[in-house]
Amino acid sequence: MTGSRNIVDEITGGRRMRRNRKADWTRRLVQENRLTVDDLIWPVFVVPGTNVVDPVAAMPGVNRMSVDRLVEAAREAADLGIPALATFPNIEMSLRDETGSHCLAADNLINEATRAIKKAVPNIGVITDVALDPFTSHGHDGVLRGDVIVNDETVELVAKAAVLQADAGSDIIAPSEMMDGRVGAIRQALDAAGHQNVGIMAYATKFASAFYGPYRDAIGTGGLLKGDKKTYYIDPANGTEAMRDAALDVEEGADMLMVKPGLPYLDICWRMKETFGLPVFAYQVSGEYSQIKAAAMNGWIDGERVMLETLLAFKRAGCDGILTYFAMDVARHLARKAEI
Repeated sequence: MTGSRNIVDEITGGRRMRRNRKADWTRRLVQENRLTVDDLIWPVFVVPGTNVVDPVAAMPGVNRMSVDRLVEAAREAADLGIPALATFPNIEMSLRDETGSHCLAADNLINEATRAIKKAVPNIGVITDVALDPFTSHGHDGVLRGDVIVNDETVELVAKAAVLQADAGSDIIAPSEMMDGRVGAIRQALDAAGHQNVGIMAYATKFASAFYGPYRDAIGTGGLLKGDKKTYYIDPANGTEAMRDAALDVEEGADMLMVKPGLPYLDICWRMKETFGLPVFAYQVSGEYSQIKAAAMNGWIDGERVMLETLLAFKRAGCDGILTYFAMDVARHLARKAEI
């Protein structure tokens, strides 16, 4: 003490940050960001067959589902208030080829799933990916000619596939293959086919990341990939290049922007939101999910708290929503919390 004034008050000028943290009710009053069920998009894996629920070994709690079981899951997600699903197919190897041509089959697995979900659960959104990797025999996102992923031929294919996905009932097309010009080509193709109301969520900044491994196993491309994807995904070291890529997607007509992966790229989320003002989403990818699950299963962390903390970080970084494999767990948690 110095005279009648506490030394801490002399140092801080009477400003004490802990006053707003002193009780649960004050902390709730001043909380800046909140995670709600409206922030969640649930990525799901669909496989051929009937009554199939196939656990993904590298992603505890995540299953590949046949269309009939996926419809049941979609209904449960809608009942919990989850706004949308993002679907990813694991198709038969016999249907995969060098060019991913099966993406142009109107009745392929992803389109079959969309039709079934929209018929049974019309109030949930369906977001579909037009990248070719589930359809190629080499695991790349585009057409492989020699050792090169050819840009323009890939763009032509994904634009046609986007129209077929919209015909099947897709609400939002999410092009993830990172080819130059694909957002504009998809927008033109959708509009020409009368799908002006179908949105585009551009994977505006998809990085050449080491976090995708479990996902590739889930869609059956992990053992197929020849080489790497560094000629079309963004170098993790390059933030300015990522912003230039996003700017082109905005100019070409993207309605929403996505950052993938999520947590390692929170700076990109913030920069994109501040720069463009469009809705920004982060994809908390398979590697992010699996490392949390693995640490929790070993008792090293509190899995539920870490799950919620990481998702809240996306909100703090300016994201309007998150694609996360935790979506159902979070929705159930929030529902229980609301009931208390």
